[in-house]
Amino acid sequence: MKAAILLFGYAALVGTLAPLLLTRTGWAARAPRLAIWAWQAITATVVVSVALGGLVLAVPTVPVSGNLAEMLHACVMALRAQYMTPGGAVAAATGTVLALVLLGRVGWCLGAALWRARRERRRHAEVLAMVGCERPDLGVTVLDDDRPAVYCLPGTGHRIVLTSAALAALEPRALDAVIAHERAHIRQRHHLALAYAEALERAFPKVALFRVAAVETRRLVEMAADDEATARTDALTLAGALVELAGAGVPVASLAASGGQVAGRVRRLLDPPRPLRRAVVWTGTLVAGAVLALPLALAAQPAVAATSTATCPLPDAPVAEARPSA
Repeated sequence: MKAAILLFGYAALVGTLAPLLLTRTGWAARAPRLAIWAWQAITATVVVSVALGGLVLAVPTVPVSGNLAEMLHACVMALRAQYMTPGGAVAAATGTVLALVLLGRVGWCLGAALWRARRERRRHAEVLAMVGCERPDLGVTVLDDDRPAVYCLPGTGHRIVLTSAALAALEPRALDAVIAHERAHIRQRHHLALAYAEALERAFPKVALFRVAAVETRRLVEMAADDEATARTDALTLAGALVELAGAGVPVASLAASGGQVAGRVRRLLDPPRPLRRAVVWTGTLVAGAVLALPLALAAQPAVAATSTATCPLPDAPVAEARPSA
């Protein structure tokens, strides 16, 4: 029970403080890839903490030492003792339902989002195969359209798409910049980060942490792609290309250079923040990993402590009084 309380409390604490720490400081714009990892770790640790808290309520602590027969006997005795205590069966049933519903809801929403996005990308790829024109020199597909747009279809068989209007409007350097931006989306697998964040938002729309995480992830993946593109060209060229493409409509399940708060990204490109030092980035990566691993340690601690004992941590059985011999 103590481990369950710690896990639920940890989830509530992280879910409350994390949005404040990540949105009210400016470091995320200086290291967007680290910020994406931080949001993923924080949202995952909340889900894992609540699920493990439910499982801890359902399954009592048993030692993991000894042979298999002793361990199975300890499990049976521990379960019997828990269900015989007042409220033990209710707590166990509640914990089991909580864990199953939580993991089932997240798994269903994530699987549905990935399947839906893959279906939409496949349909659009079929259209491009019929009406698009391949440009091997640029590594893109050109679609005849009077609206300037540049986007990518990530995942298996990924491709980058330009409209004929964008090809005519952008100068060669600007064209290279936006193509590098889309290649960064594909290389860094931003569609998976977005699918995960949006699945949690869809699964639990009333949880503020998941709503904020989805909004921030959409913004940060564009910043991360901007940073990789500016490593190949200058920031001013990319900023001009973003202004040229602003407001362009793109298909569902695609990633576009014109998405993710263009005005803020243009200001960032014109006045780029100083990147975080490598040591700070590595430290932040390790901290985010520790945040994700802590619930596992909290859940496993009682079982680890029980390995030093030879028996189950059950309530002491009453000792029968010896009868005087006749």
